[in-house]
Amino acid sequence: MTSIADLQARIGAKPDGDWGPKSKAALLTRFANRTAPAITAADVAAMAKRLGCSYRQLDAVRTVESAGKGFDGDGRPKILFERHKFHRFTAGKFSPAPFSQSAAGGYTIDADRNGVNDNWDKLSAAIATGAVDGAFMSASWGAFQIMGEWWDELDYASPLDMALGCVASEAAHLEMLGRYIEHFRLNSALAALTSNPVTCRAFAAAYNGPGYRANRYDEKLAERMAG
Repeated sequence: MTSIADLQARIGAKPDGDWGPKSKAALLTRFANRTAPAITAADVAAMAKRLGCSYRQLDAVRTVESAGKGFDGDGRPKILFERHKFHRFTAGKFSPAPFSQSAAGGYTIDADRNGVNDNWDKLSAAIATGAVDGAFMSASWGAFQIMGEWWDELDYASPLDMALGCVASEAAHLEMLGRYIEHFRLNSALAALTSNPVTCRAFAAAYNGPGYRANRYDEKLAERMAG
């Protein structure tokens, strides 16, 4: 289990177990990489071959998940903090709070206008409770928005290691997706994607969840396959 002091040591903050503004600043600095290499066509082609799908099919998933980019404007991996996941991982101990609720939602960008993406604010606030692993497990990471809760299944040493792996490059995000597809045996569903939304539904349901129709996930995949 990762403690606050463990995390502080990994991000270059004073490992005193007290999570405050300086530790949050160190977190934001450690996760920023404005020179992170983008995914190349060769990266996508190699992964498509490994997974048994086409370049277009793999690229469709990337575009739908993150508009084709794995890093935000501040040079950090794109994340989406899921407050209902943190609520579940911590048995509601810290609810209700902006970072911990029984229901999903609260997807704001910078509601408090502090210049920091709210997802990182929520991650930091969740870390401050001491439930460090739960905090990193409650965010989806990178170009393919893989939830941190799958760190063990995807062979990462910890939720933190999975998250930190995203900082190096978009190719690391692609590797994360490859492990996810392989672990959950979604190769066939991925290889079935076409411009017809019906062929996208098996992958959409498995990857985006049972609410994929409300998100038009199958339709978005089909649109990308058509374009």
